[in-house]
Amino acid sequence: MTLPKPLGIILAGGLATRMGGGATQQLDKGRLPLGDSTLLGHVIKRLAPQVDAMALNANGDATRFADTGLPVLSDSIDGFAGPLAGVLAGLDWAADQGATHVISAAADTPFFPADLAQRLMDAATAENTPIALAATLDPKRGAMRQPTFGLWPVSLRDDLRAALTGGLRKVVLWTDRHGAALAPYAPDPFDPFFNVNTPDDLAQAERYLAEHYLKEFP
Repeated sequence: MTLPKPLGIILAGGLATRMGGGATQQLDKGRLPLGDSTLLGHVIKRLAPQVDAMALNANGDATRFADTGLPVLSDSIDGFAGPLAGVLAGLDWAADQGATHVISAAADTPFFPADLAQRLMDAATAENTPIALAATLDPKRGAMRQPTFGLWPVSLRDDLRAALTGGLRKVVLWTDRHGAALAPYAPDPFDPFFNVNTPDDLAQAERYLAEHYLKEFP
């Protein structure tokens, strides 16, 4: 079975607490500068060729993202329910578009693989599972799941809504109920799912960009 090209949802609804954000102080971590763009700008550039269309999951005033040209989808579950709430927003949007699947990517992870969507779809097809998650291969701990990077079927959106309404927040608790294939990536030369949580991480991202990615994305 060949899956149709998915839509993309960029998850930017977190509180960014380690960058100084919180429930009473909004901080759009994806807007932090990286090279001549921003974290979000790099994510958009990497995801766009892999999907048919993209939307951004973020809460609050949507007009602050007007310059991206992307639809902005807020959580339909109250109380900062985590990345699964953003996935649900993407699935509801995809259903309105007549799509069957969504690929999720985090707005603070600027170097994720350029073949992510295809690898996730191939993994789900090979293992006959409805969901696939990216994973980093750790030499000591094995495959470490990356739950904000996944392939999600629109057919499970009502099941996900019920789980979130019932209080479930941890991604892998829900994916384990349905079966999730893994698309593993070896660090080369570093974890492609490196994400920016702190000012030190942002400085490290600048070094990675200069040393490894400016040639790929000038």
